[in-house]
Amino acid sequence: MSQTIGNAIETKAVTRHYPMGGSVIRAVDGVDLQIARGEFTALLGTSGSGKSTLMNLIAGLDRPTTGAIVVEGRDLAQMTSEELAKYRRHTVGMVFQSFNLVPTMTLKENVELPMRFAEVERHEREGRVQEALKRVGLSARLSHRPSELSGGEQQRAALARALVNRPKLLLADEPTGNLDSRTGTEIMNLIRELNETMGMTVVMVTHERPLAEQYVRRMIFLGDGKVLSETEVAQTAGGAR
Repeated sequence: MSQTIGNAIETKAVTRHYPMGGSVIRAVDGVDLQIARGEFTALLGTSGSGKSTLMNLIAGLDRPTTGAIVVEGRDLAQMTSEELAKYRRHTVGMVFQSFNLVPTMTLKENVELPMRFAEVERHEREGRVQEALKRVGLSARLSHRPSELSGGEQQRAALARALVNRPKLLLADEPTGNLDSRTGTEIMNLIRELNETMGMTVVMVTHERPLAEQYVRRMIFLGDGKVLSETEVAQTAGGAR
């Protein structure tokens, strides 16, 4: 499958089916979609609609049963396990609802971790950690551990960790799910700023349509593993606040 110029992600007839006893769960069931480079897109749907499964496929955390997933010109379905691991280290940054910080590590060590996996030279890591933490407003918290940070600060730290390998694609799975509304707004403003200033493609999974309508350019609605509809979002000048 050739990729259309300008698209960061294209899926073609993608399925992910799971055998369950004598039946088959069709978590993703023939999805075709295109997401342009630099676009901020939301995948919406109720629990079981397939949005998180689709996100995991785009992240290279799972393989499709059939179909193609082309990200930045490469079909993930054709990659070896080693190639997928490299893709996850260098092309994708991920942010989760649960932060997923290592509790025994300092903030600096947490943010540095992806660079260690990516075998970034030691002398380069310090500057990139500082740069990522400055971008999310946590320069003064280098030596703190996750338990010493608020929920919003932990999600900011998770964003810094996702950015430190300078990915082309940021995947955010319910990034405000464990945050109060004010802190959630701060995190969403930060994600939008990263999208606008770094030109990073952002795909967010959420079940909150009002949240998506404030920030994204396009909403893709899923149900029963299929794309039900898509909606372009009209943004006010400077974006909704």
